[in-house]
Amino acid sequence: MNKKARSRSGDIRGLSRLAVDATLGLTRLVETMHHNILRTPGIAGKHTEAPTTGITGLVYRTIQGTTRLVGSGIDALLAQLAPLLDTQPAASSSTREAVLAALNGVLGDHLAATENPLAIPMQLRRDGQPLVLTAEALAASIPQAGGKILVLVHGLCMNDLQWCRNGHDHGAALARDAGFTPIYLHYNSGEHVSRNGHAFAAMLETLLHAWPVPVEQLTIIGHSMGGLVARSACHYGGLAGQDWLRHLRRMVFLGTPHHGAPLERGGNWINVVLEVSPYTAALARLAKIRSAGITDLRHGSILDEDWQHGDRFAHGRKPKLVPLPAGVQCHAVAATIAKAPGSAREALMGDGLVPLHSALGRNKGKTGSLDFPESRQWVGHGMHHLDLLDNTAVYERLGSWLA
Repeated sequence: MNKKARSRSGDIRGLSRLAVDATLGLTRLVETMHHNILRTPGIAGKHTEAPTTGITGLVYRTIQGTTRLVGSGIDALLAQLAPLLDTQPAASSSTREAVLAALNGVLGDHLAATENPLAIPMQLRRDGQPLVLTAEALAASIPQAGGKILVLVHGLCMNDLQWCRNGHDHGAALARDAGFTPIYLHYNSGEHVSRNGHAFAAMLETLLHAWPVPVEQLTIIGHSMGGLVARSACHYGGLAGQDWLRHLRRMVFLGTPHHGAPLERGGNWINVVLEVSPYTAALARLAKIRSAGITDLRHGSILDEDWQHGDRFAHGRKPKLVPLPAGVQCHAVAATIAKAPGSAREALMGDGLVPLHSALGRNKGKTGSLDFPESRQWVGHGMHHLDLLDNTAVYERLGSWLA
């Protein structure tokens, strides 16, 4: 997304649609609670999502109809004002990009499904500018392109610009110190990981076929969810027989929740508790607003079949384990807020978001673990999840593995 890619009218239209959707959703939630209260079931009785009837139902239907009418009016008005508003494109500041990335992380699947202008399209970028994936365009936009391609994949609620933290960017540093040409994936992290995996695999295939110089090797670094997206891309790229996998030499996972994140599992228990009583069941919808990307983090899901056949909020569903791609050197970096190894906080807290065993691909039951050799694992102490992006020791480890 370049500085003029998103118009001012597009931002306003996207926000207005989101407001309309939120009003309709809240109205339906209140109506459901109203209906269940009027039924006066027992505290643990069955709940219903049926609409209210009679005068009460008419009131709710009127609210919903008026809201849709207002939304249509705003869209029509903005269509007329777009030429005027778009004479001054919305600024593509790092703050604005961060807000959009966070919004997409939480509601991205809804934004994409409703074709909201705020939905982030998947792109490969440099310096926040999208790359056109033809040989001529790549040669013009990356005149110093080399044969060692490095693709960096950001995590949930983040964007490609946030690889630069406190003045340090792993991609830029590896370009300087090891001769890589860094490319950054920008994607809607609220979509299912597997959907992003399909799209990423297809995009890598196009990129490598269009690369303006002979490709020597491809390396991928994924932070957090980005590592899951990369693993999903490898899986689906392999099934499709895509050529880019022949060039993939190394993958590095920075704090990737290969076996899930406990915060999302905790969020799923909120659904279970709220749905116990008909008086609170409607409130479970609020907990279910979170995106498909977030629910995929519960167990580290990277496949379509993990979510296509059933309720993605259902408790106890476990994904199929996908092994690391064959013939690729895979490295796992984990972090822990514990200052030294051996403490109870080291394993329990991890980096504040991802436990150590999950980031290192280890299964507590000794089965289904990912095969990271000990020499390709590293744990950083006294650091949080985002510190993996700029910590000096982390970069030194990257340099020793990738140089």
